[in-house]
Amino acid sequence: MPAGKRPQSNAMLYTLITFVGLFIAATTVAVIYYVKFEEQRTTAEKSQNDLKEIATPSELRKIGTLIGTKQGRKSRLSTMVDYLDEMVSKIIGPLPEDTSAEVKVATANRKVRDTLELLAQGSPDIENADPNTTGLIRIIEELKTELGNITNAELAVEEQIKELQKRFDDAMAAGFEKEQALSEEKEKYHQQVKDIEKSYNELKKLMEQTAEQQVQNLVAQLDEERANRKELYQELLKTQAEKRIAQDKMKAIQEELRKIKPQPDVEVAAFKPDGKIMLIDDQAKIAYLNIGSDDRVYQGLTFSVYDKSMPIPKDGRGKAEIEVFDIEKTISAARIIRSEMKRPIVQDDIVANLIWDSDKTNVFVVDGDFDIDGDGDIDYGGVDKIKALVEKWGGKVADAVSIDTDFLVLGKAPIVRKKPTFEEMEVYPMAMEKYEASLQKLAHYKQVQNRAQVLSIPVFSTERFLYFIGHKTQTGSTGMF
Repeated sequence: MPAGKRPQSNAMLYTLITFVGLFIAATTVAVIYYVKFEEQRTTAEKSQNDLKEIATPSELRKIGTLIGTKQGRKSRLSTMVDYLDEMVSKIIGPLPEDTSAEVKVATANRKVRDTLELLAQGSPDIENADPNTTGLIRIIEELKTELGNITNAELAVEEQIKELQKRFDDAMAAGFEKEQALSEEKEKYHQQVKDIEKSYNELKKLMEQTAEQQVQNLVAQLDEERANRKELYQELLKTQAEKRIAQDKMKAIQEELRKIKPQPDVEVAAFKPDGKIMLIDDQAKIAYLNIGSDDRVYQGLTFSVYDKSMPIPKDGRGKAEIEVFDIEKTISAARIIRSEMKRPIVQDDIVANLIWDSDKTNVFVVDGDFDIDGDGDIDYGGVDKIKALVEKWGGKVADAVSIDTDFLVLGKAPIVRKKPTFEEMEVYPMAMEKYEASLQKLAHYKQVQNRAQVLSIPVFSTERFLYFIGHKTQTGSTGMF
């Protein structure tokens, strides 16, 4: 080898050695990296498989939608577990934190099934219910519906029990009343038996006496009765004499009183004018009065019109009747319902209504049978119609005559029914009750009449009452009562 070539050969050798060393080092590094890569790949595959066990790739892509909002620094799995724990707690209550989800769900299913089995004992519809397919909410709704039906049924049963209790109480009360009646009837029959027994014993004793003894006893009884009768007769004569003396003294005293002071007219209040005519419009048939809303006048109020220069007649019949239709504070306008051509309404004529009063409320008592329309037949509910008219015109109706009564409107005396025979009572069992009711009605009528006479209360018949309130013309009109 030439001397000039040697240095070049050494350089190549060094280069080759360096290349081989680098190759070996690179191979070693590659082997190390390959081994590390395989370890990482194995770890990645294992992690991938573990991740697949937790969720599939498609599930991972929408994991936020599946689980929902991530809670703070917790993982998605921890968040889902929290949500599961919350749901299980709402169903069965709290569980230990270290319990697995499988155990939690199994426990929830077991407790739900146990609960449904208990409910199924009282509700057959729940027996085959599966919470995993039916749903707890639907089961609860069904239970709520059934509970509502049971509650309603219980309420209905309670109402039936109350009704039965009421019927039972009524039956017991009726039975008690019947028992009392039977007991009273028994006592009455028992007393009758005693009386009959006493009469029988007296009769037996009398029969055992001789004829002469019977005559003597009867004569003694007759003498005793004559003596008693004579004594009573003497007492009666004495009482009658004393009564005549007292009546004569009373008449003499009354005569003296009449000479000193005449008796007051009990009907003076009925003849008191309530207002007067201020102006007449003959064409429009309207009369204007000097009383208005300040005097408590109201629409529909009627008045009788009387001559200004004449006192109000006793029968209350005026020359005209008017009805108020327009009211101001101090005046009012009334349409003329009835008037007489020979006695026209003039200025300053007076008006009056027995019921209405600007200063007070008059108290009325109404009793008897009424023929309001004057057709000769008693009107059904006539008393109620008169009472309604009194209240309509501002008066007050009382049930009984007293010192507070101002006027008595008295109809005809009630007709007493004919006392029924035994045969009539068999056909109509209520006949005797109707008869007794008619007697009581007549007795009440007379009592009211006598009470009014004692208390000097003015009494008005149907016709006179209607005249005094200016309503006689409208008796048969529609809507009067």
